[in-house]
Amino acid sequence: MGSLTFLKKYKYAFTLILLCSGTSWAGLPGAGLPGAGLPGAGLPGAAAPADTLALTLDQAIATALKNSYEIEIAKNNLEANTILNNYGVAGGLPTVALNASNTEQITQVNQKLNTGVEINRNAAAGNNTQANLAVGMLLYNGKRVVATKKRLGELQYQSSEVLNSQIQNTIAMVMTSYYDVVRQLSYINTIRTSIIASEKRLEILRVRKEAGMANNADIFQAEIDLNTLNQTLLNQQMVAQVAKTELLRTLTLDPKSALTIRDTITVDNSMQLASVMDRLASNADIKAADHQIKINEQIVKETAALRYPTVRLNAAYNFSRNQTAAGLTLLNRVAGPQAGLTLAVPIYNGTAFKRQKQAAEIDTKTAELQKNTLLRDYSAGAVKMYQTYQSSIEQLENQKKNYALSKQLLDLTLQRFELIQATIIDVREAQRSFEEAGYRLINLNYAAKSAEIELKRLSNTLQ
Repeated sequence: MGSLTFLKKYKYAFTLILLCSGTSWAGLPGAGLPGAGLPGAGLPGAAAPADTLALTLDQAIATALKNSYEIEIAKNNLEANTILNNYGVAGGLPTVALNASNTEQITQVNQKLNTGVEINRNAAAGNNTQANLAVGMLLYNGKRVVATKKRLGELQYQSSEVLNSQIQNTIAMVMTSYYDVVRQLSYINTIRTSIIASEKRLEILRVRKEAGMANNADIFQAEIDLNTLNQTLLNQQMVAQVAKTELLRTLTLDPKSALTIRDTITVDNSMQLASVMDRLASNADIKAADHQIKINEQIVKETAALRYPTVRLNAAYNFSRNQTAAGLTLLNRVAGPQAGLTLAVPIYNGTAFKRQKQAAEIDTKTAELQKNTLLRDYSAGAVKMYQTYQSSIEQLENQKKNYALSKQLLDLTLQRFELIQATIIDVREAQRSFEEAGYRLINLNYAAKSAEIELKRLSNTLQ
């Protein structure tokens, strides 16, 4: 899905313009700027260095799918099981073998014939040459070959679902990590906006002090508040850098790489719990568990077939040449085809086959229970995620209004403070309300997006 289509798809757009530095405004931060109703919106960003990796969500997903070791492992398993899904591996195709041997020997010959002739020879040279082209074909073994071939096919299908699951998990992990970076950078923008308000407050106090209308205590307190915000900014920048490093790890890139992200968090508000629950059966993990049941059912048939007779067709062309320098027979050469049937009937082996079949049946029941457990857990997880998703969506609109109001309140309070109609405490309280409203809005939007990603992962609809 292209990034433009991705953005058009959703109704709730939470604009978070990132990576801001060296910013200053005249008057209230953000006042009169486009999109000023959201935390960090409208804030200009510093130009990134030439060697900085500018990353979009689509690029991040493509990079992860290309570099993921886990996906490569799943691909290799699928390729191996695809190769093994063959009638020859199952034992259903003829076998052809060529055998040959040549033996040179030196023997001592001492023979007495009934004719009265005696043969005595030391160091008699001899040669024995054998060659055999043998063909074998299984005719019947209780349909064990059929069961084995079906099991190999189910293993291939299961490997395909495991690969699909790994792809879905990787996409979900990348998206969650990517938007966590967006969230952490958005916190930085909220702090920067509050810092600008603190700078404005300090500037007003210094002008008042020059006019003899303010004391050092107010200025000291304003400087302390500004220094505290700057320290908070440094701490948040460190947290954002850690989030970037985690994203780079997810993408299997150099964790020391410089990374720039300028993006928005958009939430799809059209998801319904019923559609998610209906699609749970399409989840790759559930389908892989279903294939495991079928695999175990074929193992039951394979072990049951061990108790049936086995019939094989054997054919060969033999060549034998035996030559010796002494003895009654100096040369014996035989060549010609042969064919026959082999019948093997298992009579008793200590009930081993019976017990193997019973154990295989238990394994099949266990696989069914494992699938039901997985379906139960995924169903409960989908309900919980949808509750989080719905709650966050419902709160977003109100929180956007609260954020806009808190910004207007900060603007008004700074104006009243400049006119000596508000106190420092009023300004600090307005700043605190603005910061808390910004944090809540960012967290709500991230929580809604995270829940949306998980719901789509569970329903196998991530793209």
